[in-house]
Amino acid sequence: MKSPILIYDGECEFCRQSLTWMRKKVEVQAFPFQSYDTDQHGLSKERCSKEVILIVDGKISGGADAIALLLHHRGNKLLSFAIKASGGLAHAGYRWIATHRNSLPVRLATKALRFLNK
Repeated sequence: MKSPILIYDGECEFCRQSLTWMRKKVEVQAFPFQSYDTDQHGLSKERCSKEVILIVDGKISGGADAIALLLHHRGNKLLSFAIKASGGLAHAGYRWIATHRNSLPVRLATKALRFLNK
């Protein structure tokens, strides 16, 4: 099995810090959507600008589903299950974070990730 492909927002500090944290336990090929040929996977830049994309064995997942799958691969199975089980709540939470990157909660989460990544 090839390592998963992650397409993310390379301009988002929260995304970059999350990726660094993920890579401590899972091998993933990660590419900022801004400089990646998303067409090769049938993806639009517009979609990739709105949600993280994870491709595992040719299957494409986006947003909260991608995060849950990536956490599962990382070994965080309980957190992955919680995201999957929460359904619409997880998708709403993901969307909120994606559209409020400069909010205090997301800035604090980014700082926490920076601390964990040291």
